[in-house]
Parts: sequence; structure tokens; C-alpha cells
Amino acid sequence: MSAVRIGIVGVAGRMGQAITREIAASKGAAVLAGGIEQPGNPALGKDPGELAGIGPTGVAITEDAAALFGTVDVVIDFSPPAAVSRHATLAAQGKTAYVVGTTGLEPTQFEALEKAAHHCAVVQSYNMSLGVNILAGLTRQVAASLGEDWDIEIVEMHHRMKVDAPSGTAILFGEMAALGRGQPLDKISDRGRDGITGERKRGDIGFAALRGGNVAGEHTVIFAADNERIELTHKATDRSIFARGAVRAAIWTKGKLPGLYRMADVLGLNN
Repeated sequence: MSAVRIGIVGVAGRMGQAITREIAASKGAAVLAGGIEQPGNPALGKDPGELAGIGPTGVAITEDAAALFGTVDVVIDFSPPAAVSRHATLAAQGKTAYVVGTTGLEPTQFEALEKAAHHCAVVQSYNMSLGVNILAGLTRQVAASLGEDWDIEIVEMHHRMKVDAPSGTAILFGEMAALGRGQPLDKISDRGRDGITGERKRGDIGFAALRGGNVAGEHTVIFAADNERIELTHKATDRSIFARGAVRAAIWTKGKLPGLYRMADVLGLNN
């Protein structure tokens, strides 16, 4: 089977470099076929392999997103949300598989991904870690098993540079907990408590976001009842786990029909 030709948006950044290293470690299942950066980025024209410390790949970093989507099998994108709609359109036009790990997406960006999914395979996930997705499944099961006398709180902590809160992964856990209870998350989500808040509303799912240091990502789903508590926790110590999942998703898209997929599909957890 021929190697999957992968392109990377933001290839010179920390996540882009981690993805580049994971592609190199894929034992021939994938190859880096292109990478882009913003106009004026000092990495333009350079080889992403040299930036990532794995040696030359024969690829030069450009700023041409249309050319990238037109020449590779699949594009991995962790760029800021504002760019996702345009990239989704390019993926649809080129029928190029699209793996999106960007968090903080707005409804219009989700709509763009849904439209693109009519023309190509789109994998969108708030978090591409295997461990996180297993924990999400457990969260749904536990929430379905316990009644509303068990309060649900989701606590997350990330590095000081993260700008969206709650994190996409925290929202994923919230969605799974709400799904387990047969409720839409937006109806029972409780965010940002301050001052005199009153009694906690029965059945709500609470969120707390902490920021500091260089924490890659820590999440705990707390199920609290009178006199007992269950805590499900995942701790990420290096962003390579997200890069590894993204490359796995990119390889998985080969031969897949157009559609909007999740990491649960990639990992076979929906089976």
C-alpha cells in the first residue's frame, strides 16, 4: 500500500513540528508532502524536517493553501479557528481528506466542515489522544448509569498561552456526559461561577478552567454524590500524543467515503 501523502497547516509551529516527527516515525505508512505557514513567517522556504530535528524531507514551506490542498491526500490542521472555514472549502474543492484538531470552533466553522464532508472525509475532534477518547466513552457510560443526584463537574488546566475556555476536550467530556443523560449540553451547562451563585441546579454539568505554566492538558470529570465521589482523570505531558492521533487519523482517511467522522470512528470505539 502506498504511503499517505500528508500536508500540514502551521507546519513550523510546535504542533506542526510534532506532527512532522510522527509522520517520520510512521514506518512508511505516511509521508510529508507539503506544509504551509502565514505570509511573512520566517520559516517560509525552509525544510520542515530540519525545523523538527529529523533532517531534510525535500519539502519547502510555502504560504499557498490552495496548492497544498490540491496536491496531497490529506491535510492536518490545528490552526486558529478563523482559518478553518476557508480550509474546509479548499478540502471540498480538491476532495482532499481533512483532519481538524482546532478547538474553539464557532457554529459557522462547524457548518463549513459539514458542507465539506459532502465531498471528502473530514475528521474533527476536540482531542485526538487515544486515552482522552477512551475516557470520553467511560464518561458517557458512567453518566448514563448514575442519576441526577450525582452532580457532574469538569475541571481542566492548560498552559498560560491557551486562549479558549473551557477547552475543547472539556466540552467533549461535557457532551459525552450530557449524551449519557439524554440531554443537550447547551441546556444543562453551567460555566463561570462568581459571587453569590445560589444553590447548584440539579442535573447541571459544571465547568472550571485553570490556566498556568506549560501544562499540556489535564482534565478531570467528577461525579459527586452525598458521601462518595468518582473522578475520571487524563493528564497529557507532551503534545506528541495529539500529533500521534492526528497522523493516525490522517492515515485512516485513505479510501474513506465522504463524511464527518470523529476520533471514535478512527479508533473503532463506535463499534
